[in-house]
Amino acid sequence: MSDLLRTVDRAVRRTVYRAVYRAVTAAEGRMPGRRDLRDGLPGVLIPVLVPVMACLTMLVGLTAWTKAGAAGSPPRIDVGVGRVLVPQAGKEHTAAFFRIANTGDSDDQLVSVTSPAADGIVLNRHERGGEAGDAVRTREVPSANIPAGDFLVMTPATLDLTIRVKARHRVGDAIPFVLHFRRSGAVDAVAFVVRPVG
Repeated sequence: MSDLLRTVDRAVRRTVYRAVYRAVTAAEGRMPGRRDLRDGLPGVLIPVLVPVMACLTMLVGLTAWTKAGAAGSPPRIDVGVGRVLVPQAGKEHTAAFFRIANTGDSDDQLVSVTSPAADGIVLNRHERGGEAGDAVRTREVPSANIPAGDFLVMTPATLDLTIRVKARHRVGDAIPFVLHFRRSGAVDAVAFVVRPVG
């Protein structure tokens, strides 16, 4: 980044010097000396520096944008058909799972999920821990990354949605969802109610 700024600084200085030189030469009709250049600088410098500084600002901004990974095509999110587990008898909470693909050139994040059939939906990550590595720790997370050109598969062992259903559903019922992404916005999806496996 510093090499780029040094190169741009040299180019700006060269451009300003040439513009001042031409302006003083045109005004006087002769070859200017150092004193002439210094005296003619304020009147010529402002009109020259405004576009040069605008270009420099844009160049630095584009460089930072590219370094941050925001350049290229936007994320393209595709949400597959999901699954919602039948709640156990007497339980209000269950889990939902989706497969989310990002075929774009930029990363995105799942930030929230809503459904008219649920009162509350929480994104949870499951991690194995403990000394023996057999204990599973579940924690609520604010978002889930979907890298560019990759996909995210929710499973009971990695990441899932804990939902509090408003009414009992039967196997085969379709439940509408809206998945909200940081860059892609809202994406409609559907999940079918299934029996837990195992």
